[in-house]
Amino acid sequence: MRIEDLKPADGCRKKNKRVGRGIGSGHGKTSCKGHKGQKARSGGGKGAGFEGGQMPLQRRIPKRGFKNYFVKEYAVINLKDLAKIEGVDVITPEVLIDRGIIKKVRDGVKVLSNGEIKRPVTIKAKIFSAAAAAKIAAAGGKAETI
Repeated sequence: MRIEDLKPADGCRKKNKRVGRGIGSGHGKTSCKGHKGQKARSGGGKGAGFEGGQMPLQRRIPKRGFKNYFVKEYAVINLKDLAKIEGVDVITPEVLIDRGIIKKVRDGVKVLSNGEIKRPVTIKAKIFSAAAAAKIAAAGGKAETI
């Protein structure tokens, strides 16, 4: 048996009801919708979440918390992670993504001071903590803001 030989079993495919095709079809005139009423109208019916006039669930449950849509989400990296990168004098977000240290840059990269850095490197990021910038400068490197 090959894929082009496959077909549905006999009697398992039901034909669609063709409505509004004249009085002789048995589904003419009102097109199986009856006379008047909400369900007979175009676009009639109840919306999603309608509960027969009862207060819907999404309005009954208490609302909690606050979502700040303007908050900045930085990809956070520590100095101990930057110290592991060898053979690169200028560390940029692209280098971090290529090495697999960070997954994606959202609003930029933020460098924190956890760990030590021994060699002088230039690090380009969006934000540096004060302690991280001091440690980079103490090692002879530069902390450049993008």
